[in-house]
Amino acid sequence: MNRSPGPLMQIHPRRSVLYMPGSNARALEKAKTLPTDALILDLEDAVAPDAKALAREQVAAAVKAKGFGPREVIIRINGLDTPWGADDLKAAAAAVPDAILVPKVSAAADLIGVGNRLVDLHAQPSVSLWAMIETPVAILKLGEIAAEARDALAALKVLVMGTNDLARETRARIVPGRLPMLGYLSLAVAAARAYGLDILDGVYNDIGDAAGFASECAAGRDLGFDGKTLIHPSQIEPCNAAFSPSAAEVEQARKIVAAFELPENRDKGAISLDGRMVERLHAQIARRTVALSDAIAARAGG
Repeated sequence: MNRSPGPLMQIHPRRSVLYMPGSNARALEKAKTLPTDALILDLEDAVAPDAKALAREQVAAAVKAKGFGPREVIIRINGLDTPWGADDLKAAAAAVPDAILVPKVSAAADLIGVGNRLVDLHAQPSVSLWAMIETPVAILKLGEIAAEARDALAALKVLVMGTNDLARETRARIVPGRLPMLGYLSLAVAAARAYGLDILDGVYNDIGDAAGFASECAAGRDLGFDGKTLIHPSQIEPCNAAFSPSAAEVEQARKIVAAFELPENRDKGAISLDGRMVERLHAQIARRTVALSDAIAARAGG
C-alpha cells in the first residue's frame, strides 16, 4: 500500500506549535481556542507512566471529535520500544490526526518501522510523520533521516528539534544565544532544506522571560527555522509575530515579484529595482514570502 500524501500542498504556516499534555482534558479543550498554528497532543514526555492510558484515550477522542479549526493537530506517541508505543500508534492511526510525531528518531529505520506499522493499521494516507531530532546519533544521521521525505511509506514532512534532550545527551549547556547548540541547529536546518522539509526550533524553558524568548525566536528565524515549539500559551503571540514576515517585507516581496513578471524582465536573470540589483533567486524568495503571508492571512480568516 502506498501512503504517499499525494500532490504537494500549499504552504502550511507552522510558526507556533504548542505542546499540550494528553492527560489534561481541560488543556485539550482550551487548545481549540488558542491562536497557535499547530498543536502537539503529547502522550510522551508530558505524561506520567500511570497516566499514559488515560492520555491516549483522551487524545484519541479529542482528535476524532475534531473542533480544532485551522490548527494542524499532531499526536506525539511514545517510542515503539516502550510499553506504550504500539498502543499509542494504533490509537493515533484510528484518530486520523494531521501527523504523528515520532520521538527520538535516530535512523531512517525508525521512520520506516512506523510507516510499515501504519500500513498494517490501514492508516489514512493523509496522516504524515514528523520526526523528533533529540539525540547525538540523530545529529550524525540527519541526512539519512531527512531523506525519508522522499519515501512514500514514511511520508515525513517536518523535523522537530528536541533541544532539552539534545542538551542532556551532548552535555551542551543551554545559555543565552545557544552558542553551544548552534552547530546542531544549523546542521538540522541544512538537512531539512536539502530534502524539502519544514523544521521547528526547540522549546524555550523560562516562561517568565519574555525578552529572552523573543530573542531566541528571532535567532531561530534568522537561522532558517519555520517556527518554534512552545510549552505555554503565553508564548504563542510573540512567536507568531517573530516568524511572520513584516508588512514591509511583504510589500517589498510583492514589488520584486511584480517587477520580474513585467514582459521586459521575464527572461532576465537580474534587474535593477529601486537602485538595487535584484537577482531571480530573490524573486523566488519573494514568492515564498508572499505565499507565507497569504497563508497566514487565510488561516486568520478561517
